[in-house]
Amino acid sequence: MICSAACPSGPARRGTERSHGLAAPSPASDVIQLGVRGRRSSKRQEQQAGQRSVRVRALVKSSRACAWRSRSSAMSAVDAASGIPAMATAATLVSVDDKLDQLRAEVAKLDQISENEKSGFISLVSRYLSGEAEQIEWSKIQTPTDEVVVPYDTLASPPEDLEETKKLLDKLVVLKLNGGLGTTMGCTGPKSVIEVRNGFTFLDLIVIQIESLNKKYGCSVPLLLMNSFNTHDDTQKIVEKYANSNIEIHTFNQSQYPRIDTEDFSLLPIKKSGKDGWYPPGHGDVFPSLNNSGKLDLLLAQGKEYVFVANSDNLGAIVDIKILNHLINNQNEYCMEVTPKTLADVKGGTLISYEGRVQLLEIAQVPDEHVNEFKSIEKFKIFNTNNLWVNLKAIKRLVEADALKMEIIPNPKEVDGVKVLQLETAAGAAIRFFDKAIGINVPRSRFLPVKATSDLLLVQSDLYTLVDGFVTRNPARANPANPSIELGPEFKKVANFLARFKSIPSIVDLDSLKVSGDVWFGSGITLKGKVTITAKPGVKLEIPDGAVLENKDVRGPQDL
Repeated sequence: MICSAACPSGPARRGTERSHGLAAPSPASDVIQLGVRGRRSSKRQEQQAGQRSVRVRALVKSSRACAWRSRSSAMSAVDAASGIPAMATAATLVSVDDKLDQLRAEVAKLDQISENEKSGFISLVSRYLSGEAEQIEWSKIQTPTDEVVVPYDTLASPPEDLEETKKLLDKLVVLKLNGGLGTTMGCTGPKSVIEVRNGFTFLDLIVIQIESLNKKYGCSVPLLLMNSFNTHDDTQKIVEKYANSNIEIHTFNQSQYPRIDTEDFSLLPIKKSGKDGWYPPGHGDVFPSLNNSGKLDLLLAQGKEYVFVANSDNLGAIVDIKILNHLINNQNEYCMEVTPKTLADVKGGTLISYEGRVQLLEIAQVPDEHVNEFKSIEKFKIFNTNNLWVNLKAIKRLVEADALKMEIIPNPKEVDGVKVLQLETAAGAAIRFFDKAIGINVPRSRFLPVKATSDLLLVQSDLYTLVDGFVTRNPARANPANPSIELGPEFKKVANFLARFKSIPSIVDLDSLKVSGDVWFGSGITLKGKVTITAKPGVKLEIPDGAVLENKDVRGPQDL
């Protein structure tokens, strides 16, 4: 069964965009503000009205190099043309209220989005301009105890009785974040339709997994897909092939917000037609969108209690009955799966204890003098996998109370030469608003994202097997960590990646692989230890069928 709840879709296909790097000085501080990501100020030296005015000015002047880094505040922006601190001329600026009135008038003209989306956007911008934030002191940050971040191995075993397990699973909903496109990997359409292994796409594997679960336990776990306006139409066509499957599939759209032109603080869709003027405001939008779509009420009416939220490209994010059982028995409203950091994860957000509550701390919130400490695997040992378990009644309660004030992530971009700002939120930051919220320190196997073709090489190799839609690690691999894979730009697009391998090499005993240049792989190749393959500029380098490369630095045929 396929059920859709789409918001009004935006205009035609999205254009080319690129991130716009901005820089501004910001004061060092031991105080972190949790309302707006990247805002750092050691003391409240500015009056509220002045703060808000400076914030507007920083936006309007951004095209003249008056802007902020993603890790610094718009309030600390300096006019590069004059060198005068923004505060010096704050009194001459138009008020925030006037700016919001301008935005409200422009938003009212947008017939592509719903009233809920309009009010949500205005609320987000209003919070951003007001400088709303909750300050925390670095010295008060504490490492969470095992009661706050529960070791997975300490979870009680789920019921052995199949009927009891069925009762548990009948309370569950699986929600996959499906708003991303596959453009970074050279694909068109939703990323979830990229073929991962044996001809199966991400979405195929998700459906097969839940079908297997429903069949084994006789339960009815539905699948929800939260699309963006970029992926909605394609996804609706794709899910039709699952119409006869043993799974109820629902789709709904996350919000569609207008980008802000930083030159004059106007809305880009007023000036420009097409998808370029719009953006999806991050996966923190999952909670209001689930409610606004009507799907939340439907699920509650069906007796569902928990939703398992995960990225569609994380192959390790599968239903775990032990976790579900723990949450129901302990009445935890929110659970974030975390896993031990490796050197590749040092920038990932982590959980902290602060004044009796668990909170997510991102690197963007960390003062410069504490960044190295944040990256330390010794002090901050875990990071957020973005596998989240949330109580549906709690979502309903908090959304209706408008209580989910997650930190705002300013995301400056450039679209066809126009500098724009989009404001986003992240679902993980909501943890501090839920009662009895916890983290669970899960095995690394539950975090297997595919963000690039180097990840595809891992999951398509003999390092993993595929059974009933589940990607399982090969026990023959002695090293608990996966090999480090670095492929050159020639391999960036999926089509080029697949063309350059007759078959995926055996990498069970590989530690690291770095490939540069015009390199082509034959079939039946085995890679072991540390392998570097570099083709000279303008030279095609072919690795022959059946080659075994162990601790090799290959720069030409003579090295094979």
